Amino acid sequence: MTTDVINRIVTFVVLCLVQSLVLNHIHIFGFATPLLYIYMVLQFRRNYPKWGILLWSFMLGVVIDTFSNTPGVTSASLLVVGAVQPYFFELFLQQDSAEDLRPSLISLGFAKYLFYIFVLVLLYCTLFFTIETFNFFNWQQWLECIGGSTILTIILILTIETVRKK
Repeated sequence: MTTDVINRIVTFVVLCLVQSLVLNHIHIFGFATPLLYIYMVLQFRRNYPKWGILLWSFMLGVVIDTFSNTPGVTSASLLVVGAVQPYFFELFLQQDSAEDLRPSLISLGFAKYLFYIFVLVLLYCTLFFTIETFNFFNWQQWLECIGGSTILTIILILTIETVRKK
């Protein structure tokens, strides 16, 4: 096994434990829940195999679905984000960038990285809460859940990136 696979397994286990034991029990104002596990999908390097991204996304989704009692919601949402991530990440890179470049505050800069994680986290939260709710009768609560969870998740991701940067 390479160190990349070992690092991904450790990240996988840590994010699953943190999400299921701590973050699933946080509901700020009754609707904002941090969904930190998406951080793993956002961190795939430039030329990581697309099938590998989808496999990791699906496995992460299944484990989170199991511990969060959301059958299929997380898996479906993470699969869509995992399918979009390589193409969206390419939009932020120059042609002569390194082949194994990882998205981070250092590699992209603050503004590009913030936009990168904002769009993908917003896409994820929109899919997640749309599938979970599956109706639009209470659209204000739906929008509050999407907005609150997106903001909270982005703040946690930026905090982790800032700590990793040092």
